Amino acid sequence: MTIRLFDTAAREVRDFTPITPGEVGIYLCGATVQAPPHVGHLRPVIAFDVLRRWLTRRGLKVTLIRNVTDIDDKVLAKSAAAGREWWAHAALYERVFTEAYDALGVIPPTYEPRATGSVPEMVGIMDRLVEKGHAYSTGAGNVWFDVRSWPAYGELTRQKVDDLSPEEGAEVVAGSAAEAKKNPHDFALWKAPKPGEPESASWDTPYGRGRPGWHLECSAMARRYLGETFDIHGGGLDLRFPHHENEQAQSRAAGYGFAQRWMHVAWVTQSGVKMSKSLGNGLLVSELLSQAPAPVVRYALAAVQYRSMLEWSPDTLDEARTTWERLSGFVTRASERVGDVPAEEIAKAEVPEAFAVAMDDDLNVPQALAVVHEHLRAGNSALASGTDAAVRDELVTLRAMLDVLGLDPADPQWATSTDDRYATALDGLVAAELKARAEARAAKDWATSDAIRDRLAAAGIEVQDSADGARWTLS
Repeated sequence: MTIRLFDTAAREVRDFTPITPGEVGIYLCGATVQAPPHVGHLRPVIAFDVLRRWLTRRGLKVTLIRNVTDIDDKVLAKSAAAGREWWAHAALYERVFTEAYDALGVIPPTYEPRATGSVPEMVGIMDRLVEKGHAYSTGAGNVWFDVRSWPAYGELTRQKVDDLSPEEGAEVVAGSAAEAKKNPHDFALWKAPKPGEPESASWDTPYGRGRPGWHLECSAMARRYLGETFDIHGGGLDLRFPHHENEQAQSRAAGYGFAQRWMHVAWVTQSGVKMSKSLGNGLLVSELLSQAPAPVVRYALAAVQYRSMLEWSPDTLDEARTTWERLSGFVTRASERVGDVPAEEIAKAEVPEAFAVAMDDDLNVPQALAVVHEHLRAGNSALASGTDAAVRDELVTLRAMLDVLGLDPADPQWATSTDDRYATALDGLVAAELKARAEARAAKDWATSDAIRDRLAAAGIEVQDSADGARWTLS
């Protein structure tokens, strides 16, 4: 079967054929580490984590680069407000982002370069652009990309420079630097230091001392780690213009093939409005993780197809929690019945054809989850009928599919690390109650049996009767 993925530039779903057979190079725009991550930051990362897992399951070797923007206007402003050195501020929030990625089961990228580590590569690209007539210096550390020098500018988002308003996508620059620009939409490749900025936040170049422009950072890191031409470039939908448009223009104007396919992840919205810190409606990941276990948060972010807006509501986590408990509950009961399945077997297990068809169709996770639930029902039926061979088959199949989504309940990633003395004590007390209830049922003392069940229910404990005896879960 052929993997088909939507290409933002072509505006259609197209067959995906890697440049190098058997290998895939992906560049994902990472975080600007100025503040803690919110839910909008995590959705693209989780979507590309699912893509990576699926490509790997399909037998491809994936190299995924996710950069860290550790120097820009916002980092400098926020660090100054916090009274920290800019590099210390960036390092602090880089760790916070990493902790969030780890908590939600995101596989670490192959490489995670910082922008400040690729300054020589940025200077090299600027040299090429100036030599080819696509960039110009206005002195004192300012270098600009000349958008009118590149006829293909706007091809990613299908816009023309003449159709853009003076403000649309234009970089805000004050004073003499703005007056020196040839065109309002010319964007900065290199930026002279502003008054009051720390000396350590700038580098010497042939064009003067300064710091990199945001767009140039990603072009330099993508080329350094993936080569002049690579398979997929992606990020959030809001990055299409001007960031990705500018990246593509400067890279191709420099003579590089750059990304052969663009993939963009839709926003997380609330009442139809994009969630973001600037709008004051961004949910911090730390807040979400205080409201629900990490796999529940991941399920909520992964369950909607990546190109569809994810409307966040007060019920989002509750619905995800209910589904997760059904999935993890089956895996627990099935594993108790037939034993644990080695992770190596899960990694090599074939997924159902219907699941594969859904994932090959531009990562249609909702359709793939429909297949997951079909097998969940079959697994529960096998448990009820006592057919151990069928139970194991469904356990392996279900876990293999969930592994693709990063949601295998038996993965050590999702093991709890709480003090088990409380769990042991609770288990002992509930076991005693269930024993008394079983004795009452055997004696046909239904009143006592019902009273015990009601008492447990009032304490938040749900009792489930089966052929193998009573089980309990927290309701």
